[in-house]
Amino acid sequence: MDAGTLAWGITSSALVLFMTPGVAFFYGGLVKAKSVVSMMMMSFGSMALIGVLWILYGFNMAAVANPWDFSGNPFANFALSSPELTGSDYVLALFGSTFAIITVALISGAIADRARFGSWMIFAGVWATVVYFPVAAWVWGGGWIMNLGSMMFGDDSGIAVLDYAGGTAVHINAGAAALALALVLGKRIGFQKGIQKPHNVPLVMLGASILWFGWFGFNAGAEANWLNGDGSYGAMGPDSWAGIIVINTLGATAAAIIGWLIVEKFKDGKATSVGAASGAVAGLVAITPACAFLSPGWALLLGLVTGAICAFAIELKWKLGYDDSLDVVGIHLVGGIIGTLYLGFFATGTGLFLGGGWEQLTVQAIAAFAVLIYSFVIAWVLGFAIEKTIGFRIKNEDEVAGVDTVVHGEEGYSLAEQA
Repeated sequence: MDAGTLAWGITSSALVLFMTPGVAFFYGGLVKAKSVVSMMMMSFGSMALIGVLWILYGFNMAAVANPWDFSGNPFANFALSSPELTGSDYVLALFGSTFAIITVALISGAIADRARFGSWMIFAGVWATVVYFPVAAWVWGGGWIMNLGSMMFGDDSGIAVLDYAGGTAVHINAGAAALALALVLGKRIGFQKGIQKPHNVPLVMLGASILWFGWFGFNAGAEANWLNGDGSYGAMGPDSWAGIIVINTLGATAAAIIGWLIVEKFKDGKATSVGAASGAVAGLVAITPACAFLSPGWALLLGLVTGAICAFAIELKWKLGYDDSLDVVGIHLVGGIIGTLYLGFFATGTGLFLGGGWEQLTVQAIAAFAVLIYSFVIAWVLGFAIEKTIGFRIKNEDEVAGVDTVVHGEEGYSLAEQA
């Protein structure tokens, strides 16, 4: 990397790392007051554990020599110890670690108010190892998803799975795992519509704002880090994709807020701040795979449509009976699928309505649903095994008493007068 690209690589990594505390604030404000510490600790636990595992072997697993390899060799460069690594390699590893961290943290929102911290940490470490690290290799590290277009339609077809910054590897991956864990852990006590209200709405808005801020590093950071087809690092010169990426990251998110609030107003009679925050996250999710491949007008439409659909999608848990506490499925899984499939229709030059045929939509759908199925199955098996051995869900009486004091011995707010 040249000096400017190296500096942006470090800066964008810091922005993406900051997004995980944003998730902690966003989720923490949505739960009840006696669960906020537990909720935020699951995000911080992910930062600690996944950061270590990524350095030890995750970075090695996230790139493959052959398209059909399951993952890279985790011991080939254990703990990044190779003397051949350069400063650019370390920045690349740093950036990749932040994606792994936040993907795991996102899952935790589905099991709010009822999960044991130790069991969550075991799940997080194993799931990252057998799901996230290999899927990252499939999508970005030379794996079968990255090569799916050429394998199906030939090298000269110009067709490749488009996932610039993580529609499949991050959001569909995390959303599918969240659904599996929600099913394994079961419903909260008293599960019904209106079971609880966010205990701290400003905390929710703060978290969403941090996420939006950090997402410019999430999307535009990839330009400097890992997405050159010839294996070279990106470049932030005058011909880079950074400009279209950042304007689409703004536009789709803003439009998604509008889409969500319109639905919320007609459906519930009021447009809420939590709805605005949720709409922003839905728009960010949808634009993640598409940020470099849409003109700004189509990005606005993507955001508007995603915000509206996700506002309806979060109601599915009441109709279908799965307790996804903080709507990880309705926002990240649904939003990730929309953003990934939308490219099959509107990707510049290859989308069905913009000069292409069905090929782009075909590879987008295969990638999306392959990751969904794989992540769901492995997460369900892991969650079930943990629940039946050491236990994953806390006791009912502990859920009523509050996860924070039972699991962590702390309270989010000390309201009693101090002596």
